[in-house]
Amino acid sequence: MKHVFSTALLAAGVAAAAAPALADPVEINAVTLAPRAVYITQPFAQFVEEVNEMFEGEIEITWRGGPEVMPPFGQAEGVRNGAMGMTYTSPSYYQGLVPTSGTMNLSFMNYEDIAATDYHERMTELHAEQDLAFIGEIPATQLNFQIYMGEEVTSLADLEGQRIRVFPTLLPLVQALGAEPIVLPMQEIYTALERGTIDGFMQGPLGQAAQFEGLVSTVIQPGVYRAGFPVLMNMDLFNEMSPDLQERFVTFLREDFAPRMDNIWEEDIATERAAQEAAGFGFLVLPEEEAARYETMAMDAAWAMTAENAGEEVAAELREMLDRQ
Repeated sequence: MKHVFSTALLAAGVAAAAAPALADPVEINAVTLAPRAVYITQPFAQFVEEVNEMFEGEIEITWRGGPEVMPPFGQAEGVRNGAMGMTYTSPSYYQGLVPTSGTMNLSFMNYEDIAATDYHERMTELHAEQDLAFIGEIPATQLNFQIYMGEEVTSLADLEGQRIRVFPTLLPLVQALGAEPIVLPMQEIYTALERGTIDGFMQGPLGQAAQFEGLVSTVIQPGVYRAGFPVLMNMDLFNEMSPDLQERFVTFLREDFAPRMDNIWEEDIATERAAQEAAGFGFLVLPEEEAARYETMAMDAAWAMTAENAGEEVAAELREMLDRQ
């Protein structure tokens, strides 16, 4: 895999003095988009454990918690302003700060193929422009996003006018389907569905059976996009590291840890599928041609929003990297 440490962060780090041999470790308080018990935070728990072991005496990460510590949609800003040192978050939760952040979802490529392009290096530069250190992403390409509906649906046409919970990256697709997107944090989905505030939601393929038994009637497949969770760090705190430590830290995440995390979900997905069937979930599997149109609609709608928010030139640049097969 090619070396992906960005010149943007390297340049930022050169201004920081090299740490003395016996300097105290850089202490990083971290927060996550979801609580500790939620499956999507488990790779971050492993990341913290491995970093603290590998970089003992140099870096010490303390995972403070999730939404109970800091609201998910405010975590990136909290890191930028120094209220927190690090976040493991959703790429779409901070598009107001970095309009291109949601593009981490917009591909059907796996992590290794994306890393072989200049995508992560370019994202490092775009984050640095907003005073955020983009350390990398912890990928989960297999965890794409499906539509879960409270009532039975038999076609995509049945979604017209339905209120569907989304996170921001999914909003244009739901609009293109003629439905009404409702942006909510993950922890609010159950209550909203139970009370009828929403008619359905878009979410990954895991953890739904146990939580939504009796509330979900139909799951629409295939899923779309990919999951990837950026690890962001406060720039001033990052610059407390020597350039050498910065490079070793970023390289560990991007070239060692991330590739190991990308394809760990297959058994869990199969287990969850059986659990959903047992919980009474029905499945609307789109025919091949309709599925292809749906996937194209998903990509075109999301990239159009990226072009509107970040500019056509940078959107086209990033899409060219993520469209490669």
